[in-house]
Amino acid sequence: MAELTNLETFVAAVRAGSFAGAARLLGISPAMVGRRIQALEDHHGARLIERTTRAQRLTELGESFFAQAETVLEAMSELDDLTRTEPGRLSGRIRATGPATLGIFRLASIVARFCDENPAVTVELSLNDRRSDLIAEGYDLAIRVGELQASTMIARRVGTYRFRCVASPAYLTAFGAPATPEELRQHRCILNLNMTPRNRWPFIGPGGASVIAEVSGGLQIDNGEAQLAAALEGAGIVYLPVDLVERPLRENRLVEVLPHWDRMTLPIHLLYPSRRLVPRRLSAFMEAIAAGLRE
Repeated sequence: MAELTNLETFVAAVRAGSFAGAARLLGISPAMVGRRIQALEDHHGARLIERTTRAQRLTELGESFFAQAETVLEAMSELDDLTRTEPGRLSGRIRATGPATLGIFRLASIVARFCDENPAVTVELSLNDRRSDLIAEGYDLAIRVGELQASTMIARRVGTYRFRCVASPAYLTAFGAPATPEELRQHRCILNLNMTPRNRWPFIGPGGASVIAEVSGGLQIDNGEAQLAAALEGAGIVYLPVDLVERPLRENRLVEVLPHWDRMTLPIHLLYPSRRLVPRRLSAFMEAIAAGLRE
């Protein structure tokens, strides 16, 4: 068991990029991380990590050792699935992260159903609008909205994220409604700090032509719910996910702007580390997310 614990600590240190990061993930002291890795190196008679007071890097042997260590730990996880539970019953912990708006409006209910159907599985779902580092922060899975950057992760597209351009009736009464995307430059717009670039809103016209509206505004927010609240108060025109604006539109608290122009859509992906073995609980969880988003 000590050898397996040392192996888990070594993998955590490599993924986190530091002994301190591994200590936070494992709930132990950095000194204990160092002792465990030293014991692992002594046991195998080889230096795996070159470390200084400021940095660490894998040795050439350490790189090969790390790949094999991941395979061993993944195989152990699979054995746990087979031997510690009833046949077909899932157990263990899943750590997942996703964007706040999608999480609040859609993911939370999907995960709740999954947990109800699999009571021996614990799901930790972290919702925020920053792009977490899966490896360094110890996540098994990320749900991402938008185009993905090149990486070694495995990505699976599971849905489409749609947007609407809206404003409050009070704002439109006071300032009028734009007739074309170009006229948005004459209006106060609420900008999303998480959108890149934040001041360019894409539209598709009735004939299929793409138009990028250059927008501006004194209010710029990094949270969708806060942008919605500001728009309901008449602060300006806002470009938000459908999930956020559907109900206010039905209740006539918001009005769609440029309704004959299509807004952008973004892909929704499941992103997880490139591994040869994926625990059954994680595979089942990903299937539940994919099915839930299709609904």
